[in-house]
Amino acid sequence: MSFTSLELKQDIEINKIITIHYFEYMSDYNFPGERHDFWEFLCVDKGEVEVCAGNTHHTLKKGEIIFHKPDEFHTVKANGTIAPNLVVISFECHSPCMKYFENLLTSIGEQERKLLAQIIYEAKHCIATPLDDPATTEMIRCEETPFGSEQLIKLYLETLLIFMIRQMDEGTFSSPAIKSIKQKNDSLIYNRITTYLEEHICERLTIETICQDNLIGRSQLQKLFREQAHCGVIDYFSHLKIELAKQLIRENHHNFTQISEFIGYTSIHYFSRQFKKLTGMTPSEYASSIKVLSDRK
Repeated sequence: MSFTSLELKQDIEINKIITIHYFEYMSDYNFPGERHDFWEFLCVDKGEVEVCAGNTHHTLKKGEIIFHKPDEFHTVKANGTIAPNLVVISFECHSPCMKYFENLLTSIGEQERKLLAQIIYEAKHCIATPLDDPATTEMIRCEETPFGSEQLIKLYLETLLIFMIRQMDEGTFSSPAIKSIKQKNDSLIYNRITTYLEEHICERLTIETICQDNLIGRSQLQKLFREQAHCGVIDYFSHLKIELAKQLIRENHHNFTQISEFIGYTSIHYFSRQFKKLTGMTPSEYASSIKVLSDRK
């Protein structure tokens, strides 16, 4: 029996990455603008920013993404109040389907957020150039990298763009969710509890309180967070608090003691220990590093 192979069609192909960034900016950050001959997108992970694309001005909030086509002049600045976290990725792609992304500003869902997180994760392990350096013009490989890291960046980025095109092109493609009832329920419960944690972020919550307020058993709660967030619920809550602390530090309206009290820590010393445990820096070191990066153009 003879076989004939099927050559797989590639509707979108990306072989060159220019930059991959994850920025934590001060609330007064202002980038005066640039233009270049490759694609770039900016996604707001936290906070909000003002973006100029060509002659059009936009306000982007958490979960929104904007694409800049080659040679389009673009700027970005914080609003003076909220310190933003941004994912910025630029790349070369000459596939005809990139027309879908011209002048595109839209929201992304959980699936797209996870793909962006995977891209950042792989980049941290295979790119020696700091991902938070806005002056980057060349990304240097690490001497030792996990197997397949660069290829995964390519695949994750191509997958992200494919998913977005499918969602935009509803007239010719329908993508029904293929999830079990249990997966749907778990996702709903997890989202409900993470929203609850965000709403009570300035309080000192215990596992017992979280279980009681959300009508869930302790073992089920811990299992849910291990599966969804890959950590315990209190660890997740601590990360939320420290992320809020980082934002407040960048907004530069309160001192460390005020921030510590605001987010529910019993002492500035415990706050500082937790901050260093989760970020690798003390609050003072973080404030200094962000100021230096924000001043670099």
